Amino acid sequence: MKIIAYSYSDPLLESAPDISIWQQEIAKFYQDLGKRQQLLQLLKDCQTSEPDCLLIRRLEELGDSLEEVCDRMTQLELLEIEIIATEQDYRSSQFKANNPKDIRDNLTKIFQEIESFKRRRRLKQGHARNRLKALPPPGKAPYGYRRGKDRYIVDRSTAPVVKEFFERFLLFGSLRGAVRYLEKRYGKKISVSTGKNWLTNPVYRGDLAYQNNEIIPDTHIPILSREEAAQIDRLLRRNGNLPSRTASAPRSLAGLVICEQCQSPMTITRVTTRGKKQQYLYLRPMSCPLNPKCSAISYQDVLEKTIDRICEDLPRTVAQLNLPDLNKIKENLKLELENKQAIIEQLSTLIEQGILDEETAQLRRYKLQNEIARLNEQRDRLPPGDLKIIAQAVSFPQFWLDLSETERRFYFREFIRQIEILRIQPKSWQLKLVFIF
Repeated sequence: MKIIAYSYSDPLLESAPDISIWQQEIAKFYQDLGKRQQLLQLLKDCQTSEPDCLLIRRLEELGDSLEEVCDRMTQLELLEIEIIATEQDYRSSQFKANNPKDIRDNLTKIFQEIESFKRRRRLKQGHARNRLKALPPPGKAPYGYRRGKDRYIVDRSTAPVVKEFFERFLLFGSLRGAVRYLEKRYGKKISVSTGKNWLTNPVYRGDLAYQNNEIIPDTHIPILSREEAAQIDRLLRRNGNLPSRTASAPRSLAGLVICEQCQSPMTITRVTTRGKKQQYLYLRPMSCPLNPKCSAISYQDVLEKTIDRICEDLPRTVAQLNLPDLNKIKENLKLELENKQAIIEQLSTLIEQGILDEETAQLRRYKLQNEIARLNEQRDRLPPGDLKIIAQAVSFPQFWLDLSETERRFYFREFIRQIEILRIQPKSWQLKLVFIF
């Protein structure tokens, strides 16, 4: 039996399939990308050398309209070529075996599917063409922007609210704190999930993001700079490793301390004396399973020993790391970005010379812009500076003592993943710092 196969793919929506999808031996594989020259060649070849069977994924691939699909199905079936749609309940030999009423009902159902598929595909193609032109996706513009003719425009009345939200988060590293500040300062109520969406939304960074997770960079004026966006991403990754709600806790050790003996996280409790304003802070295990339970420890004592340990251990730990050459990595990424940008700038010349048509050039530009967005993301995820130099700069106790609790919380979490309390005797203990690198 001679079997041939045909597939059609729209380059705006999908990539071309491999011949292996048919899972059997194929005499010849006809494949179209964008236009249907190979389908016309298939029909021409069938006039001279008739195959026994044609495999396609869906009947819709035979034309751009229902009329075209029906016409080509008729041509093939008049040549007694069996058509099998592998992703659809259609096999022409089975239809011939059924009674006329069943054939009519089944074909009506399939043709309705084809019509519905074509409508959805036309809608997707329209969105895809808008993506090639870097037009904003349909729907309301994000808060802080309004829709312009072909791009987002900064809304001068609401953009300062978004900008201050970002600045507040960068200053204190607390999402819930930034949300509360927004309500108190501007009366703007948003949920924590909305705040997180603002922090990660590419639109505020000057980029467009579509439902297919592809990003087009530098399409409009950003509210957030690249450097600020990179810092926000680092803060979000860091806070993701902490227990719930501790990111906005007022104390610098919140969410970092664990009792090594009972493996329980330690919470901060406040004790006051009746009639006196003075208060005492303690770290105690949240759910110690031991009997007797592990005792509480003075918060101030743990804080002072943490500062001593980080000043002593951090430079030594960093010195032992086999760190990559960040300058070389950044230089390589910069060269790649410049090369891709140079290719984009050459596309207009290739159109003028007739080497590329407008649609092909738009598709190539779109793919290059996506690659640039991924390279930008790689660059932004790199550490902001030389870790060895930073470690030396923060290895002085006075640096930490001069910070407020909120500032100290921010810097502790830049370096420390966990602080373990090692109990030697009932009233004797030591600290072990687990760094994030």
